[in-house]
Amino acid sequence: MERVISTNRKARHDFHIEETYEAGIVLTGTEVKSVRNARVNLKDSYAKVEKGEIFLYNMHISPYEPGNRFNHDPVRIRKLLMRKAEIGRLAGKIKEKGYALIPVRIYLQQGLVKIELGLARGKKLYDKRRDIADRDRKREMERALKEKSIKEKI
Repeated sequence: MERVISTNRKARHDFHIEETYEAGIVLTGTEVKSVRNARVNLKDSYAKVEKGEIFLYNMHISPYEPGNRFNHDPVRIRKLLMRKAEIGRLAGKIKEKGYALIPVRIYLQQGLVKIELGLARGKKLYDKRRDIADRDRKREMERALKEKSIKEKI
């Protein structure tokens, strides 16, 4: 069973997520406690492959209040844990034009902190507008169907 801590809602708005991968993340003790309290922000974060390892940049984990002097730097670079073959495959795909590794969500799975990375390609402005229009159209259809079913019951 997994418990979702935080999702990156901007990721699906700004990017086409083509594939997702699960990775572990190396954290200190106070970071884990802050993550369990859902004090995480994935908004502007991204991952990079460097020398056969994956690192996560700009993920903000708020300092743990009772942590005193043992607290961590909120936006430090964090290492992600994945199999070597997966890292190699991702490195090859990222080198293609327009691809990026974006964290989609962070969650707890059997007591361990996991992060879901999305292999993403950036959206153009007209794609974003089309998605918003589609979402509005769908919402209007659902509202109309709901009103119709309520009137039929009366």
